[in-house]
Amino acid sequence: MGVHEIEDAKLIFNFGYNGADSHPIVQRRIVRAKQKGATIICADPRVTEAARIADVHLQLKGGTNIALVNAMCNVIYNEGLVDQHFIDTMSVDYDAFVEIIKKYTPEYAETICKVPAELIRKAARMYAKAPSAMILYGMGVCQFGQAVDVVKALGSLALMTGNYGKPASGIGPVRGQNNVQGACDMGALPNNYPGYQNVTNPDVQAKFEKAWGVKLSNKVGVPLTHVPQRVLEEKDPAKKLHAYYIFGEDPAQSDPDVAEIRETLEKLDFVIVQDIFMNKTAEFADVILPSTSWNEHDGVYSCCDRGFQRIRKVVEPPSTVKTDWEIICEISTAMGYKMKYKNTEEIWNELIDLCPNFAGATYEKIEKYGCIQWPCRSKDMNDKGTVFLHNGKFATADGKGKFYTAEWRPPQELENEEYPLSFSTVREVGHYSVRTMTGNCRMLRNLEDEPGWIQMNPADCEKLHIKHGDLVKVMNKRGWCITRCNATERVAKGATYMTYQWWIGCCNELTIGSNLDPVSNTPEYKYCNCRVEKIDDQAAAWDYVNNEYKDLRSRMGIKMIGEEA
Repeated sequence: MGVHEIEDAKLIFNFGYNGADSHPIVQRRIVRAKQKGATIICADPRVTEAARIADVHLQLKGGTNIALVNAMCNVIYNEGLVDQHFIDTMSVDYDAFVEIIKKYTPEYAETICKVPAELIRKAARMYAKAPSAMILYGMGVCQFGQAVDVVKALGSLALMTGNYGKPASGIGPVRGQNNVQGACDMGALPNNYPGYQNVTNPDVQAKFEKAWGVKLSNKVGVPLTHVPQRVLEEKDPAKKLHAYYIFGEDPAQSDPDVAEIRETLEKLDFVIVQDIFMNKTAEFADVILPSTSWNEHDGVYSCCDRGFQRIRKVVEPPSTVKTDWEIICEISTAMGYKMKYKNTEEIWNELIDLCPNFAGATYEKIEKYGCIQWPCRSKDMNDKGTVFLHNGKFATADGKGKFYTAEWRPPQELENEEYPLSFSTVREVGHYSVRTMTGNCRMLRNLEDEPGWIQMNPADCEKLHIKHGDLVKVMNKRGWCITRCNATERVAKGATYMTYQWWIGCCNELTIGSNLDPVSNTPEYKYCNCRVEKIDDQAAAWDYVNNEYKDLRSRMGIKMIGEEA
């Protein structure tokens, strides 16, 4: 599917995804679909903007995703709403899938996810009967210890209704950050070379060795989320990590359990940070390499629909700043492997020559058509790439889609007497990611600044004698932060939510770093427990916030308008 197809879908199922905050341009496509008559279903614990325009809002309890998906599949199966011909000709493992979903009646699922059984039935019928149905899922699916199971179950929901290989249908992962798809495409994964070619495949290994003139390892690398363990706990000298090269990331702000991340960065022998602005991670760096921003260099990025698009330099960077690829080339050369390119097109041509699925995505074609979706295997100018990834055949050995689901398992850390509230990270539209860029924009800072907000139900606020706008202390066994109370009916009783870009209101002081999805190694950002405490002396609390923020900016050399140079 392509992003442009969203507005032509007859039904859109937003699952753990709120485009209004995460991707406003994509959200505009959803709104257009609604205006064209599309039905909207939204599964989200909060009353988000996506939920507000939905025909059905499945306001499930956090951490119960797969119970809800299984229940919808149960309804579709038991009411005979499946596409049996598609199942018979295009899939395998259906019987094993059915054996699991039989248990998940809407009544049973209601006890887990707290969504009324009849509402589950209504949503399932709407989805199954739609001429074309599109599932869009976001970090509300991916950032759990049971993330991959849910993604596969959503894929099975589309599979049992035949929603593949036709316009405005299918399942779309709407990525959490800009160019996440591109990073994966280019091999920024521990198990793949560019083009999703496995490092353990000897033929693939030999191909890259010949092209680069080196000897390569056939061992899978270390996932990002395993770095703390490899630094703090690893006893085997051969496996222990000593150096960390970080660019375009701020793990001291964005990773879960940041107290552990700080300890990790302190214990490392050598840390390099390559970025466009100072950030929290850079405070731990032995070497800081300033790099160009997106409008100061040329390149290619991948959209979430597998589309390659060009980016072009708009302004000249400062003379002392190099592009990421130039820095990498110079470091590589200094370390003994001579790496030299004239421009990004040379790098791109080398890449597509080594990646069969990208082979036809030349600069010339991207220039002509604006976007080329991989797979694009031919350099023929008429080959614009592949819109429908699964059109008549799935990317499996037998060409068939594989049904899969799993039993629901609860999040690792649940509410208890000491920490009675649930806690989840979310996004907001005003600032992007860890605020490295948007925090340096005066207009956006004026709209919203430290220490952020915690969203709470008014009933919980009343119980704690907290008013909207009060500074509060949020804590659990891993850490604490100070933020402001946002009393809102949009969240259910007993649940709290914070955005993760604030330095003083740093919600990743609380999140869990140890509960990783066993396949993707993604942390469970979306569920842990917490306690919220009223701060009696609000004036002293504001002094603390302002002084801490000023100190952080001073250490990083960041000056605000009106501050002395």
